[in-house]
Amino acid sequence: MTKIKIKSGDTVQVIAGDHKGTEGKVLKVLRDKNKAIIEGVNMVKKHMKPSAQNPQGGIVEKEAPIHISNLSLLTSKGETTRVGFKMEGDKKVRFSVKSNEVI
Repeated sequence: MTKIKIKSGDTVQVIAGDHKGTEGKVLKVLRDKNKAIIEGVNMVKKHMKPSAQNPQGGIVEKEAPIHISNLSLLTSKGETTRVGFKMEGDKKVRFSVKSNEVI
């Protein structure tokens, strides 16, 4: 399994696929499938059966996961960048390869 360099709460941009160029916040990372769910991106319609939580049922729109390889992290300036790791003292931190700033 590859090392996942994106965490929930990060702002990312989709760099490939139908939603290329769309930006959003990572809601959840599915580590076992190498996918992430991004807020407002890759929306799908799902038919829900009536249940106790949703007695009406019907068609619900929700985010579908996108493969991590199709995502790129955004810096504070809004540029896409790759993620690196370095030691700062005795702590391991993520940093932007493009701007060398700690994320």
